[in-house]
Amino acid sequence: MQDNGGFRNTLYRTVTRSGRRMTAARRWLYRLAVPLGIAIIKAWWRTCRVVRVEGLQHLDEALAKAPSLVPCYWHQHQLYCGKFLVEQRSRGLTVGWLISPSVDGELGAMMVRRFGAAVIRGSSTHTGARALRDYYQALVKDNVSPVITPDGPRGPRFKFKPGALLLAQMSGRPILPMAYAASRAWLIKWDKFVIPVPFARVALAIGPPRYVPRVTVPAALEALQGQMEQELKRLFTLAKGALNTH
Repeated sequence: MQDNGGFRNTLYRTVTRSGRRMTAARRWLYRLAVPLGIAIIKAWWRTCRVVRVEGLQHLDEALAKAPSLVPCYWHQHQLYCGKFLVEQRSRGLTVGWLISPSVDGELGAMMVRRFGAAVIRGSSTHTGARALRDYYQALVKDNVSPVITPDGPRGPRFKFKPGALLLAQMSGRPILPMAYAASRAWLIKWDKFVIPVPFARVALAIGPPRYVPRVTVPAALEALQGQMEQELKRLFTLAKGALNTH
């Protein structure tokens, strides 16, 4: 299942939704764009200072019980929650992201691999059931911790969709809820994606690992969705509070 340092879903093969193909010119362009993009991201990261990580013990607690877990945070918090996760290899964490199997998705896949993370090829929008199966494969068989943003890039914002809960239920692995806050940040207009302003202070908050019983009735699953929404909001408030102490 390995493919150039990541994970490839053979169900998709070379067919993409757009029908475009990876030409030599496009691959050459991507190979130029990826180092430039990574350099910009790392430079941006260096301008901001992470002043506190609340609840780090919860990550260690989860990894002490199993080699993988389901990191979970709002789509808007990708930039610094993702940064934190890729930096935890010394703790035994191998994090992964679901990347579209399209030609356009290859650019993101190349960048994720360069950061030392795993790639799971699939689309949560157009191939949800198969994507869930690929998440399970990565989580249980390959010990990769696949990130899930429960509101997704298309929203609705801050609504906890059930994918992470279903994956935790299937696998027996815990959800690890996370959030971050910045002292100053820009919000992208269409999805409120958080980009800290250079030289901002950043704080992260990690919640206790949440296990989902194998036998969970639909009503209980719906209640868990509401609880997880509140937990992510609580963690964001906790992260904001941590900024005030530094």
